[in-house]
Amino acid sequence: QPSRRSQPVGRIVEVLGDHMAPGMEVEIAIRSHGLPRQWPAEVEQEMETFPTEVEEDHKAGREDIRSLPLVTIDGEDARDFDDAVYCERHGKGWRLIVAIADVSFYVQPDTALDAHALTRGNSVYFPQQVIPMLPELLSNHLCSLRPEVDRLCMVCELFITPAGRIRKHRFFEGVMHSHARLTYDKVAAMLDGDAALREQYRELLPHIEELNALYQALRGAREKRGAIDFERMETRIVFGEQRKIDKIVPVVRNDAHRMIEEFMIAANIAAAEFLLSHEIPALYRIHPEPSPDKINDLRSFLRELGLSLGGRGMPGAKQFATLLSSLQGRPDKHLVETVMLRSMSQAIYSAENTGHFGLALEAYTHFTSPIRRYPDLIVHRAIRHLLKGGSVQKFRYTHADMESLGDHCSMTDRRADEATRDAISWLKCEYMMDKVGQELPGIITAVTSFGLFVELDDIFVEGLVHVTALENDYYHFDAIKHQLCGERSGTTYRLADQVRVRVARVDLDERKIDFTLCGVAPRTKGKKSARGKGARSATTPGKTSGRGKRGRRKSKSMRRRT
Repeated sequence: QPSRRSQPVGRIVEVLGDHMAPGMEVEIAIRSHGLPRQWPAEVEQEMETFPTEVEEDHKAGREDIRSLPLVTIDGEDARDFDDAVYCERHGKGWRLIVAIADVSFYVQPDTALDAHALTRGNSVYFPQQVIPMLPELLSNHLCSLRPEVDRLCMVCELFITPAGRIRKHRFFEGVMHSHARLTYDKVAAMLDGDAALREQYRELLPHIEELNALYQALRGAREKRGAIDFERMETRIVFGEQRKIDKIVPVVRNDAHRMIEEFMIAANIAAAEFLLSHEIPALYRIHPEPSPDKINDLRSFLRELGLSLGGRGMPGAKQFATLLSSLQGRPDKHLVETVMLRSMSQAIYSAENTGHFGLALEAYTHFTSPIRRYPDLIVHRAIRHLLKGGSVQKFRYTHADMESLGDHCSMTDRRADEATRDAISWLKCEYMMDKVGQELPGIITAVTSFGLFVELDDIFVEGLVHVTALENDYYHFDAIKHQLCGERSGTTYRLADQVRVRVARVDLDERKIDFTLCGVAPRTKGKKSARGKGARSATTPGKTSGRGKRGRRKSKSMRRRT
């Protein structure tokens, strides 16, 4: 024990290996954030009782939708397929089937498997490595909606009007058979007229085109209600030999990504409405409105640019969406979007439904990813309980239980984001170690009292220009205008300004990169400078960014769904 006269004494309990060894960044992140990774013996024993394929007697009593040409549409490297979709014309509108892996059939309460899945809370997706919420037999095999095999599913059937409004919906237990494992890129190419792919999937092509027609209607309804879509850069790390970064590339979202996102949102809306209508304890995905202080700061910032945010007092999502639309073609579009995004609150899980501000919805939950999110599993249990005719009073979870589960799952959600961010920061620092001394162009992504954060063009790596590195003047920080202003010269450095920096130092242990400004003609008072960025993806509020002590991003890396 430490005392006034002695330092604390530690004991080495494990040697992980060389700190530059491939994969070490993940090992350190796992331990730093206390991520559960090993399956205890009792879970292994329970897994031995599971079949390797769906048993015939488990299909009994379910609606058979195996003849429907359901397909999965995911990323190229996906292995856990939560959802499959099918769409057909129904009158003037559509009938949409969203089939979700029936995880709750296999993962039962009061088992070691369920207890450990709850402890994990969600799957954690590191670059080229996943810590799954469920053992691989379930996550990648028995529950995963793989092509050409029968799978148990929970189904949301939706009837949607030509205007994209959900007219009615129904939930049921089903057995399905995925007719194809498609990727976003393949579907987008087919819709763009790729002759070879259209021929390869000619039997499915009419259904894919119907899915696209429905997507256009849902997208129109989303825009009409005023859901907020921020443009946000997402990147992918490409590895070379020995798990060293070869390059960092932007992820380009196409209409196939957006299409599946809209279908999942529709199913999640239906699930929330179903739970609310039965007044059963449940978990909701809520996104609180921004705080009054943040709204006041945002309005002050907008006034400096001659812009305004509609709505008296607290603006609604529609006012944010209207402002975003008005930014098209402005040189400061990226600047304004960034400040707007940082005014948003964080989305969380809650037993109380208070709505989703960013999606402009009165009720929303997570139903579509039970393989990788525990809240979805809880929602499935509530739906199954009701489908079996169970009363609300006899449901195993109380409102207080849901409050506790919401707090825990919100924590594991944040924990996963922080762990993956740490691992990616380590990799980016390692990537930059041989670039010390190089001069590179970038954009100011944040301004703080202690300096400027700059993201490098084409590399997508962020570092800090400390205020002490801004020589020959004393700089004042203006939190409203998001700028540092020189006391004598009037020189200002502002969010979204383009700059050139020199890589001064890379600290792998601290995951920090320091820059110095060089060869830059900074904007002086009165001039405006901003720019857009390359390929960007729509980001729903609730996945927001902030700054820590030194300013490491607290941005959410969304794997796939809203």
